[in-house]
Amino acid sequence: METFNFLLYPFLACLLLILIHAYFGIHILERGIIFVDLALAQFIGIGIALSFLFGREKSMLFSLVFALLGAIILSLSKRAARYVNIEAFIGVLYIFSFSAAILILDKSPHGLEEFKGIMNGNILWVTPKDILSTAVIYGAVGILHFILRKRFHALTFEGKGGFLLDLLFFSSFAVVLVKSVNMAGILQVFSFLVVPALIGKLFFKKPLHVLLIGWSVGVVVSVVGIFLSYKLDIPTAPVIVASLACMFFVMLGVKVILEAIPGKKPKAADIKLQ
Repeated sequence: METFNFLLYPFLACLLLILIHAYFGIHILERGIIFVDLALAQFIGIGIALSFLFGREKSMLFSLVFALLGAIILSLSKRAARYVNIEAFIGVLYIFSFSAAILILDKSPHGLEEFKGIMNGNILWVTPKDILSTAVIYGAVGILHFILRKRFHALTFEGKGGFLLDLLFFSSFAVVLVKSVNMAGILQVFSFLVVPALIGKLFFKKPLHVLLIGWSVGVVVSVVGIFLSYKLDIPTAPVIVASLACMFFVMLGVKVILEAIPGKKPKAADIKLQ
C-alpha cells in the first residue's frame, strides 16, 4: 500500500500529461512541424536556466516569458516558411535554445545536474499540490480548445485562420509546456506529444480515434515505466520515453505485417473507422 501511495501521484501526473499532449500532438503531426514541441520546450529551458542564476522562485516567471516569446516566434513561422523550410527554421530555434541554456548553466555551480533536471524532470517526486495546479492549468487550456475546437480544427486541417488565432494556439500550447517541462522534463514532454499520436495515426485517420489510441498507449506505458523506474531505481523519464519508442516500433511492425498479408483487404467496418 505504501508503494501504491508513493507511485499514485507520478501516475496522475503522467495521466494529465498524456491527456493534453496527445491532443496537441494530433495538431502538430498534421501541421508537419514535428519538432516544434522540442524547440519550444528547449526555449522555455532558457527561462528555467536563468532562474537558477537569479533565484529558483522566479522559475515560473522566466519560463512564461520565454514560452510566450517562443509562441510569438512560432506564430510567425508561416511567414518564415516562404523563405526557408519550416523544419529547418524550427531546428535553428532549437539549437539556439539548447546552446543558450548550456551557456547560462555554465555559470551555475551545479550546471550539469540542473541541465539533467531540465531534460528529465522530477516526475517521481510530484506532490498533490503539483497535481492540482497542473489539472487547473491543463483544464483551462482544454476548455479554451473545446470552445474554439472548430476554429482550431480549421486552422490545422484546412489552413484557415490568421496570425491572431495561430498566436492563441501556440500561446496556449506554450502555457501547457511551461508546467509540463518544469514537472516532467523536455524528453518526456516531447515523447508524450509525438509518439502516442503517431501510434494512433498508424491505424486510424479520424482525430478522435487517433486520440483514443494515443491516450490508451500513453496510460499503459506510463504505468509500466513508473513501476520499472521504482523497482530498478533508474530515472523515470528515460524509462517512459524508451518504452514509448519501443511501443511505436512494435506497432509499426504490426502495421507492416498486416499490410503484407496476401489478399488482405480492409473490411467495410475498418474503412468507416478510418
